Amino acid sequence: MLRRLSEHLDIPLRDRNALFLAAGFAPAYPEHRLADVPMSAVTDAIAQILRGHLPYPAVVIDRHWTLIDANDAVFTFLDGVAPHLLEPPVNVLRLSLHPDGMAPRIRNLGQWRTHLLDRLWHQVTITGDDRLAQLHRELQTYPAPSGEAAAPTNALVVPLELATADGDTLSFLSTTTVFGTPLDVTVAELAIEAFYPANGVTRLSIATRINSVPSSVG
Repeated sequence: MLRRLSEHLDIPLRDRNALFLAAGFAPAYPEHRLADVPMSAVTDAIAQILRGHLPYPAVVIDRHWTLIDANDAVFTFLDGVAPHLLEPPVNVLRLSLHPDGMAPRIRNLGQWRTHLLDRLWHQVTITGDDRLAQLHRELQTYPAPSGEAAAPTNALVVPLELATADGDTLSFLSTTTVFGTPLDVTVAELAIEAFYPANGVTRLSIATRINSVPSSVG
């Protein structure tokens, strides 16, 4: 009954386990580390997706927006970022909105900031996760640009518009990929954020820049 109810309500696997424990039952779903042998198929799939997305940036995050992995193209985002924000564990929302992070280079910071904060708050309301709520409060304290933060009325999505050192503006659309029908807590909480060029200028610029960046992400 509990399993059927939790499936019908689409309760996250971690919370389903907590529900089973509260009812006096053993957790129904395992939680492996990515380095564990049973996770090899998952890690192989992630590596293949990251490689296949080149020359465009892609990152793997967990439920708290901690960076798990990335492809080499992510260095496109890291010009001018303070070293302390790149020390593990790296939180990609903090990296994006911190005044020592990507924020000074984001040309549509108001729109992008609103988009990320709304997305994070949606997670907080669904999960009740205190760590996510604390992260939301922290990000709200970061400097915000004045003026209207809403996207243009004719916009289909909110792009990430990023200034480069040579004065160009790179524009990206982002997508989120998750594993279908996960039966492991760790797998259920992984997401791959992939960025695609939103215009021809970005497409050509990224194809050139990827050849001049380091070969790995720490």
